[in-house]
Amino acid sequence: MIGPEELLYLDSNATTAIDPAALASMRPFLEEFFANPSSGYGFAAQVRDAIEEAREQVAKLLGCEASEIVFTSGGTESNNTAFHSALEAAPDRRHVVTTAVEHSAVLRPAKDLETRGYAVTFLEVDESGQLNLNKLADAIRFDTALLSVMWANNETGVIFPIEEIAAIAREKNVPFHTDAVQAGGKIEIKLADVPLQFLSLSGHKFHGPKGVGALYVNRRARFRPLLLGGSHENNRRAGTENAASIIGFGKAAEIARAKMREEQVRVRGMRDRFERCLLERISGARVNGAGAERLPNTSSVMFDGIESDAALLMLDQKNLCCSAGSACRTGSLKPSHVLSAMGLLGDEARGSLRFSFSRFNTEAEVDRALKIVPEVIAKLRALAPAVTG
Repeated sequence: MIGPEELLYLDSNATTAIDPAALASMRPFLEEFFANPSSGYGFAAQVRDAIEEAREQVAKLLGCEASEIVFTSGGTESNNTAFHSALEAAPDRRHVVTTAVEHSAVLRPAKDLETRGYAVTFLEVDESGQLNLNKLADAIRFDTALLSVMWANNETGVIFPIEEIAAIAREKNVPFHTDAVQAGGKIEIKLADVPLQFLSLSGHKFHGPKGVGALYVNRRARFRPLLLGGSHENNRRAGTENAASIIGFGKAAEIARAKMREEQVRVRGMRDRFERCLLERISGARVNGAGAERLPNTSSVMFDGIESDAALLMLDQKNLCCSAGSACRTGSLKPSHVLSAMGLLGDEARGSLRFSFSRFNTEAEVDRALKIVPEVIAKLRALAPAVTG
């Protein structure tokens, strides 16, 4: 097995290492405090109280009320719940607006709706990965049941103007959902200032445990649960709570909030230096989405004359972990739908790699990456004539 001291992990948009403090907060609820939080005795009340503390921690990260947080199994469930709720609350509305660059946890539910007779508008983006807000406003119809636009793209890091989009949705009287799985814990979110109805969040994207997330539900939103059964989560999500993971999620949210400003600056500095040096050392390289505001940790770079799959294999041999896009499309031979939507040709999209940093990365690791990546790209380009010929 590869030891952590040998690993160069630059794939934090796929998942992150759990923060030791978050892990420590979970242990008592895996060992000693194992009660079902819905039970009526005092032993269970201790678990229930810890869950409510975690709800407060997540709410503070998002700048909302604790009562507006519903714990789920992760971003995918949160996204599907938002879609289900909005459509069930307005059965006469048979139209949905989203973007062509969403995560598959939004795109697949949207495409499934098309098979069930719904009309779905997939908004295009420009070469920098941004939306035309006039076209977005024009796409909303009298029968639009939901507008869903991600807060930040998982492949390029491009941040969408969520406050402006939310204002358009409010003016058009359409429920607005944002998939904030990549943005949460990385950039500041103040939901008190953003008039939206639903927001999806996932714990493992900012050093919390896997298998836990949250759906923000505006207290004024019409809500219909996806999972039916017991009265858990104030009748909004049935099923016994994953107490230990929820508590670790809450702790990770608390830490992310406390460290956000200083780590934004530090991580952005590492990312910017990495990009600058790559472009200086490798000809025919460019940053995808460079003209847009991006998450401070994310770098999608296109390299002329390479195939990302081959590059990933060679980088893996050197213990450098990155990706060709979303971890949820690993193994796909198709070029990234995000990069294709931005106008990249097939070879350009297939020649792109995503590097995503976290607060656990160091400047020394950036130096290692800046040695390894140019070597791998040069070797692949040298092999290319033999491979294609």
